[in-house]
Amino acid sequence: MATFIHDHPLAPPQPPGIGLLTPLRRWINGIEVTNRRFAHLICRLIPCCCPFERDLSLLGRTIHIPALCKLNPVYDELVGLRFRALSYLADRCGEDVTPYLC
Repeated sequence: MATFIHDHPLAPPQPPGIGLLTPLRRWINGIEVTNRRFAHLICRLIPCCCPFERDLSLLGRTIHIPALCKLNPVYDELVGLRFRALSYLADRCGEDVTPYLC
């Protein structure tokens, strides 16, 4: 069973109250990175920066697409998980993590 790390200094702040996504946020924050292959997988799957907002022209109309990080309600938790994976690779495994940086 995963140990939750709400009080960890790298954990994103928890929103006040209990929302529908609070269990998911706690679960993501509780994931410990202790495996090199898992850390590499996390770094490949979670992008290093938020995709930019865009304006698309489609059939003469302009459609505004907001930044995707604003649409993802667990974005902060995923970024924290990616940071923990990068830290594990750099600190514990001694690997060069520059390929995963923006």
